Amino acid sequence: MVPWFAWSAAIMFVTGLYISFFVAPTDVQQSEAYRIMFIHVPVSILSMFIYLVMAGYAALGLIFNTRLSSMMASALAPTGALLAFLSLWTGALWGKPMWGAWWVWDARLTSELILLFLYLGFIALHASIDDPRRADRASALLAILGSVNVPIIYFSVQWWNTLHQGASVKLTGTSMHIAMQQGMYTMMLAVWLYAITISLLRVRSIILERESKAQWVSELKEIKG
Repeated sequence: MVPWFAWSAAIMFVTGLYISFFVAPTDVQQSEAYRIMFIHVPVSILSMFIYLVMAGYAALGLIFNTRLSSMMASALAPTGALLAFLSLWTGALWGKPMWGAWWVWDARLTSELILLFLYLGFIALHASIDDPRRADRASALLAILGSVNVPIIYFSVQWWNTLHQGASVKLTGTSMHIAMQQGMYTMMLAVWLYAITISLLRVRSIILERESKAQWVSELKEIKG
């Protein structure tokens, strides 16, 4: 499945970037600077979504003691951390011309920064424990507790008076130009496909690494030796 997801992601990235930077019209208020939105919004949304998926897998592994669920949680964490970092970085690039500052302690920016720290904490905690099963359980607890931060990020623009603009797309509709919508949704799909591709590659590596240390592998090597 990896090649299918990888090629689909590449096609969607090329298509999305073309629509975003060459087809979508210039924004009346923000001029060309708004185009960072086509990268910022998808990576921001997926950084939150992946954390919830990661926490869900971690909870399944903790409750039902399923090894593959815990492995999937570990595989998702680096990709989620990358997307959270890109969200903050592209947000700074967008914020500088709009707000006149690279960073402000805005509610949404701060909660997104906390999300990045949660990802990094999950990775660091898992790596600091030698026993994989104990590492899975400890990091699962952190992931589950940290999931409270995701709704805080999403609703922060409604709960507090912030500089960050509200959602451009809502269930009630949007005022965005059709080409802008096409560019953003295509890029969102591209990032999603990329996340699936990298996570599948990483979980395969984790499985091979853990199985290489299993007792049956050692016994098989002895028999062959």
